[in-house]
Amino acid sequence: MSEAAAVDTHDHSTVQADQLEPSLTPGNLGKLGMWSFLAGDAMTFGAAIAAYGALRIGNPNWPSPAVFLGITTTAVMTFILICSSVTMVEALSSIQTGRMARYRNFMALTVLGGLVFLGMQAFEWHHLLGEKGMSIKVDLFDATFFLLTGFHGCHVFGGVVYNSVLLIRGMTGKLTPAKANLVEIAGLYWHFVDLVWILIFTFIYLI
Repeated sequence: MSEAAAVDTHDHSTVQADQLEPSLTPGNLGKLGMWSFLAGDAMTFGAAIAAYGALRIGNPNWPSPAVFLGITTTAVMTFILICSSVTMVEALSSIQTGRMARYRNFMALTVLGGLVFLGMQAFEWHHLLGEKGMSIKVDLFDATFFLLTGFHGCHVFGGVVYNSVLLIRGMTGKLTPAKANLVEIAGLYWHFVDLVWILIFTFIYLI
């Protein structure tokens, strides 16, 4: 075999080896990126909730949340957000099986759930600021409450925008079953937002 032929064979084998070598996330680098983002976000929320717990334990005069916060209203908000996670699962299942009309319906319900949650949170804040006299400047309880719920509300707003874009793309035909992984990635974010709210509801409103 000539030297040129040997080099060509070596290069061809190298190309084949590179093509067959499995990547870290085959066909879905977006999912890895979202998991990385959520890992960092989880540490941020975890640190904030831990700080709230430390401040509360160390303050014997910490007020009872039930005196200021509307537990019933917030329980409804929590239920709506959990339901929106269910509709997100159904939206993903629908686009994966090519049922685009069903996908659009469930994604629209997911967006609606997020909007209702934000609307109820805005109503709650208006009530607490106007009638209860709470403010981020009053004490540590008020400050940690508004910071935690506000930070989470920003995440819900981002998720509503994210899902709305996917809904519009589905309505205009730009999102097809072949791109169902985009909905799956958005679902990871939305379920994370739901889980974080359950923790906030438990530690701030109930305990």
